[in-house]
Amino acid sequence: MKEFVRLMKALSDPNRVKIITMLGSRELCVCELTALLGVAQPTVSKHLRILEDTGLVSFRKEGNWIIYRLNAECQDQARIMLGLVGQWLDKAPEIEGLRQRLPEVQHLRKIVA
Repeated sequence: MKEFVRLMKALSDPNRVKIITMLGSRELCVCELTALLGVAQPTVSKHLRILEDTGLVSFRKEGNWIIYRLNAECQDQARIMLGLVGQWLDKAPEIEGLRQRLPEVQHLRKIVA
């Protein structure tokens, strides 16, 4: 039950749900997520840390960049939950708007480097 409660707490924040949904589309760095969400970099990093602690996201290093992605090794229950979240929010206007803006932030890794 502890894992379920921890997962639900992680998904109780709208920005974390948006991050999870965007990472379902592709891997993203913090600067891309910051641009998409319109929140400060420390806020995005805090959300990513919470999601990482629950096992929902993982990261890899690419030079100076830390690239985040959905964790392929997260528990089956979490994967099912993420699938339901994705189906439920797939047509939400906030999520559709973020998905449309994904190509706009793709260049940020090159600019900031």
